[in-house]
Amino acid sequence: MEKIKLRNVEVYPFRSADDLIDYADEHKGILVAVNAEKILNANEVTLPIINGNIAYCDGSGAVLAAHQKGAPQAVKIAGCELWLKIVERFAGKRSFYIIGGKKAVNDATVERLRHDYPGIDIVGHRDGYLRTADERRALIDDVAVSKPDVVFVAMGSPAQEILMSEMLARHKAIYQGLGGSFDVYTGVVKRAPKWWIDHNAEFAYRLIRQPKRITRNAKFVKYAWWLLWKKF
Repeated sequence: MEKIKLRNVEVYPFRSADDLIDYADEHKGILVAVNAEKILNANEVTLPIINGNIAYCDGSGAVLAAHQKGAPQAVKIAGCELWLKIVERFAGKRSFYIIGGKKAVNDATVERLRHDYPGIDIVGHRDGYLRTADERRALIDDVAVSKPDVVFVAMGSPAQEILMSEMLARHKAIYQGLGGSFDVYTGVVKRAPKWWIDHNAEFAYRLIRQPKRITRNAKFVKYAWWLLWKKF
């Protein structure tokens, strides 16, 4: 499958989550969720990680840009749903490593996964607070020794992408960054209701719930201008 370029960010225009999972299972690497914010914030640190791995459209802004670049088949694949599709596909067949969140959230995530997917093989897990260089090295070493088939990292960008690239250098697997997905999965944070998700307005729901995000979202005016004038 050929990538398409959205400004400087290269993404795969997958037709479905299943197509993405099939591709990742064969090629391994980091699954990078690309949305308008990732495209706007791409820099010398994050861009090589995104372009050197398996980037996919995780936002309506990225999908619209992909359509403008001649990939009408590209669809939105929500990362907070994709990771559970990966679990459903491979539970009982492949091994997993769960990283991220506060300790209580991480423990609750592992507990619920084992309840929801009997037989799932979780070879290791820990919270996402790596306080020292020694803790970071120990985690990377443990992943290399445990050799999981799938590694989920919920730490937020770009920290999770940087960590996954370091782990990938030691052990090839399917890696996926999940941001706050463990909080949603365990009920600590409520995701937007279905209507907002179905109408590509999840960002607006978050803005209503967290008005302080307005300054963070102001930059999207630039992205909207790119879309309007087909600057991709």
